[in-house]
Amino acid sequence: MLDYNKEADVYDSSRGGEPRAAAAAEAVLRLIPEGARSLLDAACGTGIVTRRLAAARPALRVVGADLTYGMARMAAARLPGRVVLADSRRLPFPDAAFDAVTSIWLLHLLDDDVAPVIAECARVLRPGGVYITTVDKAASHDVGSDIDEVLAPRPRRAAPDEEALVTAHAAAHGLRPAGSATFTGVGQGRSPRSTAADLRRGWFTRLPPDDPLTEHFATSLGSLPDQNRRRADPVFQLRVYRKRD
Repeated sequence: MLDYNKEADVYDSSRGGEPRAAAAAEAVLRLIPEGARSLLDAACGTGIVTRRLAAARPALRVVGADLTYGMARMAAARLPGRVVLADSRRLPFPDAAFDAVTSIWLLHLLDDDVAPVIAECARVLRPGGVYITTVDKAASHDVGSDIDEVLAPRPRRAAPDEEALVTAHAAAHGLRPAGSATFTGVGQGRSPRSTAADLRRGWFTRLPPDDPLTEHFATSLGSLPDQNRRRADPVFQLRVYRKRD
């Protein structure tokens, strides 16, 4: 997994920046009930999306939480006084504290911790409130390109944010499916050259930088045409779950 303290300063610029954040925030806002008055953005990262949620709904009290100091520091600069350094497996909030909880681009990073995180998000959510999260993130990057063809045989881990798995964990904590939305990962389309560089940096799980298989895939990517042309942007999936009254 990436060191998010080291990544914090370049995280936004390497992942679509403000255009991607705008697309994400717009989709999330469509799923938040108009009557919601409080929202927790769990694992808020740099706060680039969190800030937009707060700006779009002035009546919505938005709080961000992130485990990584570097990320939380940047988020706090964007939302002064409204960001806490906290582990999403052990949130420092009382039961039923929020009308909505979001976790965007979080669950795909977890393995055995998906269930505890969903449990905590459900705990701090009031009855009738909504939990909104991204699902199937890795699959969203498979856009049917020549890059995907090259990488198809690579070893993969089971997706911890697979929709059926997330829905099952949610159901165990009184959360029921209540809608969905999609948004484009603006600026995150892969080029052969950038993908080979990501492989060599160890950004692909199950393919360490020093593994000969990693270099095999990187070399194959180097034979593709239009090395710097980005292929289609991914389309991310959001699911909303409502806590039973």
